[in-house]
Amino acid sequence: MTGNCSEEKLGREAKALVALAFRNGPIENLHAGKRCPACAGQEGFSRITDEEMKLVMKNAVNQMAKLLWLRDNDPADYERHVEFGNRYTRAWDEPEFERNI
Repeated sequence: MTGNCSEEKLGREAKALVALAFRNGPIENLHAGKRCPACAGQEGFSRITDEEMKLVMKNAVNQMAKLLWLRDNDPADYERHVEFGNRYTRAWDEPEFERNI
């Protein structure tokens, strides 16, 4: 990341939104479980059932819809949510911006 103020703001929001919509949802419960001794660390094995994946994605979509609604309709509350989400992301890597999107 170049350190551009706009990119820093986008990176801050992106990390907070991912924390709020994805990391703090059902995926955290799956992550907190015990590792499968038969397939731990091995590629090619499904570790999440279709039902679990559906729950994870449905939760993420619902949370993103809520957050985007707040961004457009209650910017102050949106900013409070972003600040809360950033509590989880302080040690995360900064996003990499691809220029050819």
